[in-house]
Amino acid sequence: MITFQKLTEDKLDEFIGIRIRQLREEGATEQIDLVPALLDYYHRHMADGTFVSWLAMDGEKIVGTSGMSFVEKPPYFSCPSGRLGLLSSMFCDPSYRRQGIAKELLSRVVEEARAYGCGAVQITASDMGVLLYTNFGFKKNGNFMQYNL
Repeated sequence: MITFQKLTEDKLDEFIGIRIRQLREEGATEQIDLVPALLDYYHRHMADGTFVSWLAMDGEKIVGTSGMSFVEKPPYFSCPSGRLGLLSSMFCDPSYRRQGIAKELLSRVVEEARAYGCGAVQITASDMGVLLYTNFGFKKNGNFMQYNL
């Protein structure tokens, strides 16, 4: 049975491993050690509340991930709060795909963005993710997508 929980420090190493796997699956070829930078980012932004992640768990194994970073920029007409959610780390283990896990993870992090006061959620979608986001209500503009809250 799949359960859902928020990312905590004790799952961070496994989460980062999945994030790197995701980047490679999407075509990244850089061979630098990204782990220290990711650890630094997640430690800082989880601590100050500007990053949240929901995980899909099969027992103790992470089978799906999501991430939402909260940023603020000068207000504009379609986002008068200036607060944006930047969606990242959407990944589902291939053997668990097509079961609604990614949609549930997406729903949870979008709700986190709404609760934070974001006026919109943005993502640069992978080819594989476009259908998920379009079906959810994101609007496509080239590779830039936005879901207005």
